[in-house]
Amino acid sequence: MASQTPENDRRARGEAALTEIAGGAGRNVIDSLRDIAPELADWILDFSYGDVFSRPGLDYCTRELATVAALTAMGNAQPQLKVHIGGALNVGCEPAAIIDVILQMAVYAGFPSALNGVAAAREVFDDRGIDPRAAGKG
Repeated sequence: MASQTPENDRRARGEAALTEIAGGAGRNVIDSLRDIAPELADWILDFSYGDVFSRPGLDYCTRELATVAALTAMGNAQPQLKVHIGGALNVGCEPAAIIDVILQMAVYAGFPSALNGVAAAREVFDDRGIDPRAAGKG
C-alpha cells in the first residue's frame, strides 16, 4: 500500500476537486494532455485543483465565479471559459450570477470580452437546456 505523501495528498485533493467542479469535461482536458504534455496535466491537478481550488476560505461557487470573471477578461480562453461556466453550474452557481459576473467584465475588460463571455455562456446554457432568463427568478 502506498503511503500518503504530501504529493499524493495534493493529487487526491486535485482529483476530488476536479471531479466535483468540472466532472467529465475536466477529466477530458487532463486525459487529452497525457500523450503530449503529461506534466501540464499533473500541474493542473496538483497545483490548480489540489492546492488552489482546495484551499479553505472560499466555496467552489465563489472560486468558479472568480475564474469565469478572469477568463472572460482575458478574452482569449473560450474553451476554458466554457469548462468553468459548466463548473460554476455544477457547484450550484445560478445562471443569472454567471451572466452578471460576465457583464461586469465589460467595465474592466471591454465590451468585446463581455460579448465573447456571453456567447460562451449561451452555448453552455443551451447545451444544458437552461434558460437564463427563467433561472433564478422567483
